[in-house]
Parts: sequence; structure tokens; C-alpha cells
Amino acid sequence: MTEFFNQISRRKFIVTAGASASAVFLKGCLGNPPENLTGGSSQSAPTAQTVANISPDQAPETDTVKLGYIPIVEAAPLIIAKEKGFFAKYGMTKVDLSKQASWGSARDNVEIGSAGGGIDGGQWQMPMPHLITEGLITKGNQKIPMYVLAQLVTHGNGIAIASKHAGKISLEVANAKSLFKELKSSTPFTAAFTFPHVNQDLWIRYWLAAGGLDPDADVKLLTVPAAQTVANMKTGTMDAFSTGDPWPYRIVQDKIGFMAALTAEIWKNHPEEYLAIRADWVDKNPKATKAILKGIMEAQQWLDNFDNRKEAAAILAGRNYFNLPTPEILADPYQGKYDMGDGRKIDDKSMAAYYWKDGKGSVSYPYKSHDLWFITENVRWGFLPKDYLANNAAKAKELINKVNREDIWKEAAKEAGIAAADIPSSTSRGVEEFFDGVKFDPENPEAYLKSLKVKKVSV
Repeated sequence: MTEFFNQISRRKFIVTAGASASAVFLKGCLGNPPENLTGGSSQSAPTAQTVANISPDQAPETDTVKLGYIPIVEAAPLIIAKEKGFFAKYGMTKVDLSKQASWGSARDNVEIGSAGGGIDGGQWQMPMPHLITEGLITKGNQKIPMYVLAQLVTHGNGIAIASKHAGKISLEVANAKSLFKELKSSTPFTAAFTFPHVNQDLWIRYWLAAGGLDPDADVKLLTVPAAQTVANMKTGTMDAFSTGDPWPYRIVQDKIGFMAALTAEIWKNHPEEYLAIRADWVDKNPKATKAILKGIMEAQQWLDNFDNRKEAAAILAGRNYFNLPTPEILADPYQGKYDMGDGRKIDDKSMAAYYWKDGKGSVSYPYKSHDLWFITENVRWGFLPKDYLANNAAKAKELINKVNREDIWKEAAKEAGIAAADIPSSTSRGVEEFFDGVKFDPENPEAYLKSLKVKKVSV
């Protein structure tokens, strides 16, 4: 696969303060945090770690950064890098991890930056960094340039359904079309989300559309604050929501729902959430940015050693982070073991969350072809105008080249001594295939759109 994005200068962008109101969807990635979720930073001391022999030309300009996270497995590389001392090892001794109450809060906090009491960047759903850069979800539609620096994880998400539909809805949702049609005439099937136009909204839309259902016409999409999703399912006010580990276990254990599908079943080895930081912070602190990346890369490799996952679960479950009643809630999913709650059980390590490598190669490296898929899906559902894909997606690629700084990832990887075989040579991972047989070729996103039977855009 040839390189399909030309490099352009990205360091000419200046930051403008701002933000814009937007609807909030259920994003499973935030999934369902505990009802007592509060904001604030972790105060636990990191594990002692030998400081790397940092050469003067690699010493970070600052040892301080404030990164936001949501308590879900996607945040693990940030938390492990802090707790195991990997950030400190590369000179970033004052990394403040700030728990965000919602994705809307994270957006608001990155708008004002750490200098204004917010955050410099952190964990993001895609394509939030691109939408923030374009000023499409910021207050006053002001553009705040962001840089995507690494992918944090693959897998670790699924679609939860209320117990009353057990035995009726599964991965192959086409088999339940009659149920959806029947409900549509009386009380429509209601699916919730926490933030618009991003991962979890796109996963549930893809799943429904693959079964011949129109998510904008055949179901009711409901905005529900993440902390209320479990409670709402208990009271019967909604039928489904997208969610991420460890919350599927909670749905099943509480006997209020089941998992119809894992995202790993919908798209094996799919891109999930990413590290992105304000462009002005990165441009001011390029060496510190690479130090952060080195710490995250080391954490991702540590996480992919399954012998470490019991310890990882204990760290993540802690009061300062996920605040879980027991680490065991994470233990089985981290080994690829899922009780789906409807009699189906999965025991397959290839379905677990991965942080450094998966079945298709690098997880950590931010492929530009994946950015293009997220933008293409936004065009598909009418969230972005189709001119983003005109002229061989020229506008989309220009935006991706502004935001995706895979070049910084590569520089950091080389400085950290990552093997050349683990550093992708192309910004494209090539053709992707979904569970319904549909293929996405990043060289021709319009052909992908044309192949989709259910969509809002006219192609």
C-alpha cells in the first residue's frame, strides 16, 4: 500500500481559545462509570523506576503535563505509565492524570488548557481531536489545533442490551428486524450514547446498519449522561447502549442486560481511543512530547504481557482511578473471557484488549488510514459535509495531515530503541474488513460509501 497522505507543515498553527456546544451521545468508551464518579487527579505515588540515561538533546523542556482520562480500559497506558514510573523514567516526573466526568468535560477542559485550570490533552475518542481542530464541537466554533500522537488500545468495547430482549437480539441484528419494526410503531427501541459522532456512536450505528436498520429512523437515539446509563437500563427507560470494559461485566452481574456484540466481533483489531494533546503544547515542548510517548509505549508493552494483567487490573481498580469494588471485574475481559449474559461465552485471547500489538501489527502507531475511516463515517451519517471526501478525499487528508503526528511517534520510537520491525513504514494499514463482509480501502473511501446500503449521505 502506498503512502496516501502527503506530509505538510503542521507547526504553523496557532491556538485560539474557544469551544462549541454539542449534543452528547452514549459512547461506550466512557461506558458506564460508577455513579460516584468525580473529577480530580490521582494522588498515588508512582512505582519507583530507574531513570533512563537521558541525553541532553532528548531531555524534556518541562517535566509537567496535565492529561485527562475517562475510567475505562482505554486509559490504562496513561495510568500504568504513571504508576509504574515509565513517565518519570524519561524525565516526565510531574504527569497529572485528571479524571474527567464526561467527554464533554474533557472537551471543555482542553479548550482552556492547563494554564486555565483545564488539561493539555489526554485520552480521546475519534475523531474528537479533528473536530476540535476544526472548531466543530468547541464553544463559538473556535479552532483549537490538536495533535494525535498515538493509539492507546484496540478492542475492549461492546454493545449492551436490556435483559428483556435476551434471545431476540444478537451480533447478527438482521435477525431481529421484525422486533425493531414492531417496537417502532409503539415504543421505539431506544439506544443511548454520551457524545456525538465518535467511536461508540459509530460502533452502534455500524452494527445496526449492517443488519439493515436505519439508526436515525428505526431506533430512538437518546442522550444520557454516562453515570445514568446503568440506572436507566434498570428502570427500563432504554434498551441499549455502547459500553467499554469493565462495565459489561457489571451489566451481566447485575442481571439487567447482556452483551449482543463485542466491537472485536464487529471489526477485529479495530482502532479505539487515542492520545492527543493541544498543538501549542506539543510545539512548545517537542522533547517532552516524545518523553510522554516513550513512557506510554513502555506501558503498552508492559500491558501486553498477560502475566502483568492481574497487577494492571489491581492498579486500574484502585480508588484513585476506576474505583471498582474488586479488580476481578477486569480480570476475565483482560484475558479475553466474556460472559455475554445471554448464554454465550467467549474465551479467546485474540478478543481481549491490546495496547502494543494485535493481529494486524502495531496498535500504538496512529495510522492515518484509520483517521480517514472515522471521518468517512462522519460523512456517512451526515455529521460532516461530503466535500471532505471529494477529489479523492483531499479535504479529509489535509485535515488528517494537520492533526495526525505519526512522525513524532516514529521519532520517539526510534529514540526509545524500538525495533525497526515494530515501526510501521506506511501511514496506511491497508484494506480493512468488517463482520458483514464490507471492506474499507483508504485509497478509495467513496467506493466504501457507495457499497453501504444504509447511510444518510447521497453518493
